[in-house]
Amino acid sequence: MRIAIATLLGGLVMFIWGMLAHMLLPIGSMSMRAPLDEGKILTALHDNLPNEHAVYLLPFYDPNTEHNDKTNEAYSARARSNPYAFIVYSPIGKDPMATFPYNLFHQWLSDTLAALIVALIMIRAGVGVSRGLLIGLGFGIFTWLSLSVPYWNWYRFPGPFTLGYLLEQAFGWLLAGAAMGWWLGRKRPD
Repeated sequence: MRIAIATLLGGLVMFIWGMLAHMLLPIGSMSMRAPLDEGKILTALHDNLPNEHAVYLLPFYDPNTEHNDKTNEAYSARARSNPYAFIVYSPIGKDPMATFPYNLFHQWLSDTLAALIVALIMIRAGVGVSRGLLIGLGFGIFTWLSLSVPYWNWYRFPGPFTLGYLLEQAFGWLLAGAAMGWWLGRKRPD
């Protein structure tokens, strides 16, 4: 029961922090900008991308041609002389206001399952608030290093966006870790 309550507590803390980071603070939208002409871009995406939910990188490099010097030189020239885009594309529209409750549930579930992993490690480490802070912070930084930094490195995610993700994950898991450490480290009544 202690682990279940710590898990729910950590998931709730992380969920509330994520909501604050995205809705009240600018952390969740660092480097996000509106295009100059959204209509033209949406039409170009619709007209020029397959009818498939996928990730597209522009300019595109075909890994099947990696041993072809001529193709590699042509790609290098295109990459130097064109803008770069990382596009998560879904050809079917979706009203984010209508799916907001489902998205919130999925976010809470994701945070809670992550908190379960943290709680299981904390219980083995014998925690209190201070150790919970450190373990939580460690998980937040681990998350950032294993996901956001590679996206910054390989897919050119903007530096401020990457920094925002560090702030969100490190501080959120620091708070969640403190709450979970407090719960798991407190003395049980006799």
